[in-house]
Amino acid sequence: MAQIILNLEFDEILRAFTTGAKNEGFRLLLQKGLNAMLERESSEQLGAKRYERTEERTDSRNGVRTRELKTRIGRLTLNVPRHRNQPFRTMLFENYSRSEQALLTTMTTMVLEGVSTRKIARITEELCGTSFSKSAVSEICKSLDAYVDEFRNRPLTDSYPFLTVDATYFKVRENHRVTARALMIAFAVNSRGLREVVGFKAYPNESTETWTDFLSGLRQRGLTDPRMIISDAHGGIVAAAGRVFPTLPWQRCQFHFAGNITAKAPAKYQAGLSSELTEMFNCRTIGEARKKRDQILSDYKDIAESAMLCLDEGFESAMTVMALPAGLRRFCRTSNHIERLNRELKRRSSVIGIFPNEESLVRTMGAVLIEESHQRQSGRALFSPKTFKEFMTPEVIKTLIEIANEQQRVMAAWRPSPVVPRKAILHTNPDLTFVALRSKNNSCPSGRKFDGRRLRSQAWTGQPCTRCLAHIRGIPII
Repeated sequence: MAQIILNLEFDEILRAFTTGAKNEGFRLLLQKGLNAMLERESSEQLGAKRYERTEERTDSRNGVRTRELKTRIGRLTLNVPRHRNQPFRTMLFENYSRSEQALLTTMTTMVLEGVSTRKIARITEELCGTSFSKSAVSEICKSLDAYVDEFRNRPLTDSYPFLTVDATYFKVRENHRVTARALMIAFAVNSRGLREVVGFKAYPNESTETWTDFLSGLRQRGLTDPRMIISDAHGGIVAAAGRVFPTLPWQRCQFHFAGNITAKAPAKYQAGLSSELTEMFNCRTIGEARKKRDQILSDYKDIAESAMLCLDEGFESAMTVMALPAGLRRFCRTSNHIERLNRELKRRSSVIGIFPNEESLVRTMGAVLIEESHQRQSGRALFSPKTFKEFMTPEVIKTLIEIANEQQRVMAAWRPSPVVPRKAILHTNPDLTFVALRSKNNSCPSGRKFDGRRLRSQAWTGQPCTRCLAHIRGIPII
């Protein structure tokens, strides 16, 4: 261990303690100690002490720069050494995590670009105790950018059977305007049962094209064998997943699905309906779940017609997880774990408000995602590799592929229908598109009446109606 010799102004420090200003005394002691550490680090990097000439010397000193460090006992004035040719590096100021460094850099960049507020300036002062020069900010940004880019572009050499994707929006200043940017995130569970962030990227919006580009990037980096993708019911995600991973079944988030259903029901029935949906999701087999679904449809068809239509249309995609063994289902039912990750990102970004540019967004939120991913990696595994191998049998994999093929067939069969006369509505299903005149008595072949609240001046295009599938097959358009 290196020895550090402190040259203390004894009288000054003694005066501070004897006058009752203990914090001032401790501040002086800490300041002297940290400056001694900086000087020692400089000597070790140069291979020689101050004014010493040795064969091991690699560079020469070039003065010092003063930096203030805010602590609980006061501000410390530190003399940071400067080297003539090679930069001086110290571990003293690396007490902040990378995410906090990114936060500081972002806010400082906002100050430099003239988009700051008093609040931003105050927060910067509270975090670092002083302001940074533009060159110092640039150096920090370069190191962080390299670190973030290395993480998000790393090869995916592990196996990731379960993939969860989602996007969250942030405000970004671009061309003197404030716009929204969608930060797409991929959160996966590997074969060892550990969750980790496998990718993230900012896009102007969420669409089939942007999601296809994002998922294709994951595939190019080595994500080739996922068994299931979990997300909310965003059409761009579903379509892109079918393009990039044709044999990958889609699991609709049951939490979001239940919320979509209950939101369409009258308020006085929402609590009871939510309880019934929970029982349906917790059924042991898909057959039991379908019976429970039919019971719910029968009980609520007259009092919550729109909610029942939503349940009927999305049931199969929300129950894909039933193809897995019971021991794996609870990890793949919802996308709540990535929602918690999004809340952490929002908590960090709330301090900033508006990012000065897209690079700042990726740098700051990327640093937070890396930090969260490392925490998940060091946490408890969801399952062991042995358990996973026992559960994922060839029969289970075959069933998942069959479900994916069926979902692809349904997506391929559904086509947007042309605009119909104003006095008509449009009802779609996987095998047929038919038009019914605007009338209270008009109904589909399964017996369900059209929802009068959905009538519009233009045609209405709905999702595939799974209930009509058995009744409509082979019937011509009417």
